[in-house]
Amino acid sequence: MADPLRQPTAPAGGVLLSTAVFGALAGAGGLAWWLWRQSRRRTLALGELPVPQPSRFSGAGTKTSLAEGATQRDGLPDRVHQLNQAIEDVRRQLESLQSQP
Repeated sequence: MADPLRQPTAPAGGVLLSTAVFGALAGAGGLAWWLWRQSRRRTLALGELPVPQPSRFSGAGTKTSLAEGATQRDGLPDRVHQLNQAIEDVRRQLESLQSQP
């Protein structure tokens, strides 16, 4: 006969399933965090590469490379303007294609 004082118990399958789901979520979160950390570490490592210092024996070659770098930086606004114009041209071409029947 059934014991009237006995409390009903939760099914073991539900507890096992919820534990498995929680474990999977915790593992996925941990893996995502670890991957993000590795990506961040690589990004910082690439972004903070040491700048090569000119050698004492390099002479005037260092001065010309520094001047070339300054020239490239000075031409950057012109390149940005050219790219913006090219983007605008492509946008116009796409609009003209969409308006054609």
